[in-house]
Amino acid sequence: MPVSDSCAAPEAPIAVCQLGLRPYGQVFAAMKDYTESRTESSADQLWVVQHPAVFTQGQAGKAEHLLMPGDIPVIKVDRGGQVTYHGPGQMVIYTLIDLKRAKLNVRELVCAIELSLKALLADYGLEAATRDKAPGVYVGADKIASLGLRIRRGRSYHGLALNVDVDLEPFQRINPCGYRGLQMTRLKDLLARAAMPSWQVLERQLIEALVQRFSAKRVGQDGQSPVWQYQDWGY
Repeated sequence: MPVSDSCAAPEAPIAVCQLGLRPYGQVFAAMKDYTESRTESSADQLWVVQHPAVFTQGQAGKAEHLLMPGDIPVIKVDRGGQVTYHGPGQMVIYTLIDLKRAKLNVRELVCAIELSLKALLADYGLEAATRDKAPGVYVGADKIASLGLRIRRGRSYHGLALNVDVDLEPFQRINPCGYRGLQMTRLKDLLARAAMPSWQVLERQLIEALVQRFSAKRVGQDGQSPVWQYQDWGY
């Protein structure tokens, strides 16, 4: 099914589109297409997806940070940042937001994403932090979530990647986000088995945190924040 079929414009101002496991290249192309074709009335969308194993290299990416990719493909993309890894078990959420309509600048968008991730982790007793010159979210010295964005015509795409139970070995084949020696972690290794939430619960909590922050400055005539709805909600 084409991405556009599962992300039709909803009645709600923000649609959450569940794409399942999809090849990176297919979703990347769809993000660009939606951003180019959307109008002032097009709904903002959050795309929740997992990808088969792939390295993505940002537009300013340096080859020296690809240490030994091996059999994992490398795709050059137009987001900021260096190289990162995507694979099954990583919750990727692409944020297709009209910044002007949401009354957000780029820095506020980055902060909204980072704060949403920190709030989610705090719900599970994990104290997370951000770094000024290294976007993303960290628990201790290790990185648990990456962030990369592209702004085109005042609209954002790309987004965040949270390590839930993803295989961390491929991160050893690169300098993650361009930082030599940076170690990655995942939620599975930070929580006791009994405390590990289901994927569905985790997804809904993160979506709610994101929508709350994306909607904070954009209120309806009744003074209430706009609602959101799932597209293709299958649980």
